Amino acid sequence: MSDRDPRIQLSVIIPVGKRHANVRELYAEYHSGLEPVHLTHEFIFVLDGPHPEVMAELEQLIGENARNIIIISLSRPFGESTALMAGLERASGDLIVTLPAYHQIDGRDVAKLITPLDSADVAIGWRWPRSGGTLEKIRRAMFHRMVALVTGIRLHDIGCGARAMKRRVLEELSLYGDQHRLLAVLADRQGFRVTEVELRQSERDRFEGVYRPRQYAHLVLDVFTVFFLVRFTKKPLRFFGMIGASMCGLGALVVSYLVFDRLFFSESLANRPALLLSSLLVVLGLQLFALGLLAELIIFTQARHMKDYQAAEVIQYPEADVQRPTRESRIGTASLR
Repeated sequence: MSDRDPRIQLSVIIPVGKRHANVRELYAEYHSGLEPVHLTHEFIFVLDGPHPEVMAELEQLIGENARNIIIISLSRPFGESTALMAGLERASGDLIVTLPAYHQIDGRDVAKLITPLDSADVAIGWRWPRSGGTLEKIRRAMFHRMVALVTGIRLHDIGCGARAMKRRVLEELSLYGDQHRLLAVLADRQGFRVTEVELRQSERDRFEGVYRPRQYAHLVLDVFTVFFLVRFTKKPLRFFGMIGASMCGLGALVVSYLVFDRLFFSESLANRPALLLSSLLVVLGLQLFALGLLAELIIFTQARHMKDYQAAEVIQYPEADVQRPTRESRIGTASLR
C-alpha cells in the first residue's frame, strides 16, 4: 500500500470489542513485552463500534508522546474478523501480531510469538498451563478433538487471540464472521506453515460468565464451514455428489423393492408412505447431484484465478555467460558460405 511506513517492521493489531480491559495497562504490558525483539513497531487499536471511553484513553496516551499508536474506529460492530482486516489495511509492518484487548496471556511472553516466524508463517498462542475447572477442561478437550477430526489439524487453544504471522498470510486469507478463531486452520489449508507457541496465561484471564448455547452452535457451524472450505472448495461434486448419490441410491432401492412387491406379491402401492418417501429421496438426490455439477462448472471457469498453494522456496540458476555474436561476426559468417 502507498501509505505504508517503510520504517515499521512489526504491526500489532488489537481489536477492541465488547470485552476489553484498560487499554492503558494493556499498552504498557504489551509494549514492554516487545522490547526484547528490537523491531520498530506500531500499535493499531481497531474499535469495533463506538467505544468513547477507550477512545479517550488512547487519545490521552497519544498526547503523552506514545507516537506509535494508530486508532481505527468502525462505525458499528462488525466482528473481530472484520476488525483484523481493517487493521491490516492500515498496518505497515511485514510482520503482523494480533493481541486480545483483554488480559488473556502474560504480556511478557509476546516476544515468544515472533521467534518461530524464522521457520514458520503463522505462530498461534497456546496458554499453558491453563487454569479452569474439570468441566471446562473436558469441554475444551472435546471441542479441539472435534476440530482435529473435522479439519485434520491438531490445535490446543483455538480461543487464544495472541498470534503472529507474516503479512502475506492475512493478505492471502479472507476472514469474515467469526473465522478469526480458525485462522490457523485456514492458513494451513492455504499451504502456510503453522506452529503453536506455549505462552503463560494471564492471572487475570478469568471468564466468570456463562456461554450461551447459541455461541456453541455458531462455533460448531463455523467449524463445519471451514471443513467444507478446506476439503471441498475445488471439488464440490465430491461433497454434493456423495450425499446426492447416497440419497438417490437409497430411494431407488426402496422403489425397486416396492415395485417387486407389487409385481410378484400383489401388494398395493396406493396406501404405502414408503413410496412417497423413496420418490422424494430420488428427487432430492438428483437435485443435489445437479447442484454439485453446477458448482464444478463454476470452479472450472474460475480455477485459473484461484490460488490455494504457497511456494516455500524458489531456486533459480544463473544464466550461462554465453557471448552472443555481434553484427559483424554474423556478417562475416554469412560471407564464408
